[in-house]
Amino acid sequence: MSATAKQIDALLPQTQCGLCTYKGCMPYAEALAADQAEINLCPPGGVDGLLALATLLQKDPQPFLNEMVQKAKLPSVAVIREAECIGCTKCIQACPVDAILGTGKQMHTVITDECTGCELCVAPCPVDCIDIHVLPNAAKPVEHAEHYRTRYLAREKRLQEKTERVQPEHSPLITEKKAYIEAALSRVKTRKQE
Repeated sequence: MSATAKQIDALLPQTQCGLCTYKGCMPYAEALAADQAEINLCPPGGVDGLLALATLLQKDPQPFLNEMVQKAKLPSVAVIREAECIGCTKCIQACPVDAILGTGKQMHTVITDECTGCELCVAPCPVDCIDIHVLPNAAKPVEHAEHYRTRYLAREKRLQEKTERVQPEHSPLITEKKAYIEAALSRVKTRKQE
């Protein structure tokens, strides 16, 4: 019996970092389930993650062990140098688990206990005021995976709902307004023809 994407995803650290080259943990899990990816692509999972994936997928981890020892990512968090923050909100938009607080033109800060250390907030920062601090004695990301997954899914749901609210063609109120405007235009057109 082959493993499902859900079973594989349960072993991943849920940092949603994209270091595996996939757009999050579930897409990587789906690729693994379809045998379209190797088991050595998750640096936050480290050697423990590699071994867990190898066991579940019945693959030999040996060829990847030395590489994973080198590229394993230690638990870390983002830290915003608040005095330098310009309040652009780009880091907030990039954070996959809503671990950054702030508003436009106001200083932002990272909720350290919620940060997965994914580093996705670093690149979009126009003033380069975000540092990544390694937490050598911290719990491994996989120990917080369920919490990170919950936060990620909550964010995805919120963004989906926002997108649905913004798309006017799906809104009953917008459809009603369009019908009203079309009826008014039709009346005007009819009057002009008389």
